[in-house]
Amino acid sequence: MSYSFDVAILGAGAAGLMAAASARKGGASVVVLDHAAEPGRKILISGGGRCNFTHLDAKAENFLSANRHFMRSALAGYTPRDFLALVERHDIAWEEKTEGQLFCRQSARDIVSLLLREAEGCELRFNTSVRSVTKGDVFCIQTDAGEVRATNLILATGGLSIPKLGATDLSLRLARQFGLPVVPTVPGLVPLTLETPLPELAGVSLPVRASMGKIGFTDGMVFTHRGLSGPAILQISSYQNGPLDPPLIDMMPGVDAREALGAIKKARPRAEPPSLLQELPQRLARHIAQNSLGDLTCTLANLPDKRIADLAAQIASWRPRLSGTEAMPRPRS
Repeated sequence: MSYSFDVAILGAGAAGLMAAASARKGGASVVVLDHAAEPGRKILISGGGRCNFTHLDAKAENFLSANRHFMRSALAGYTPRDFLALVERHDIAWEEKTEGQLFCRQSARDIVSLLLREAEGCELRFNTSVRSVTKGDVFCIQTDAGEVRATNLILATGGLSIPKLGATDLSLRLARQFGLPVVPTVPGLVPLTLETPLPELAGVSLPVRASMGKIGFTDGMVFTHRGLSGPAILQISSYQNGPLDPPLIDMMPGVDAREALGAIKKARPRAEPPSLLQELPQRLARHIAQNSLGDLTCTLANLPDKRIADLAAQIASWRPRLSGTEAMPRPRS
């Protein structure tokens, strides 16, 4: 059986649902197709389950793009405050964490519900996989549930970053099929995996400065069972020169680590080595001390200043040995 629409959208994430809402309000008949069982799966995990839905200070310079003019145009046409106004019209409680960074006060599901209400009148089809797309007078989309025909086709299947949530290279394949230029893809906004994972530190989080050359981000980092994640890591991953290229991580940002550790030794000479790292989470402090200093039963007074200086350097300029990222493999050209 064949169904006809003015607009077909592949992908029921944030972009797909916003596009559907906009097209429907313009009077178009709209169908949204997604192979997942529910909409907005990436929204639901963002911001620790509370969705960091916008940043009030977002500028074109904050985006990596081969065409900076596009971002300027997009942000001029729809600003962060426009979306905040939409959130408030739907009576969603929100809060500002770090300056300008807005989160749902309750749950990321509030944003998914907002998008679904905005897209009322559109036909949403989940558990629907696209097998092929051809174009004659209209686009013919073959799915495992039949054919869909549409005058216009919008690709909104998202990037490749989180295969566990169903990410695929469908949009890239279709873009190439129809002769659209595609720049080489690299992992971005992804967790990093360690060559030697530290599962004993899983869940430990702390503020860090993660940098690649002159680019850096001061924000949270969290250890996972396989590696590193958190806002600072996700941001800096977009600037790697390759999945094995490690960022420089300062675990005591804004502090002279050598001076701070020296002051602790002077103030607490009878304390044990982990006390040097009292500004770090306890599990992490003990792990670093044990692996860097060995004997945890000695006192700080017995630790040579050279070893403390080496420890400070390790904390302020850690370059983790990476095995890659949590991104899926790059699709073939």
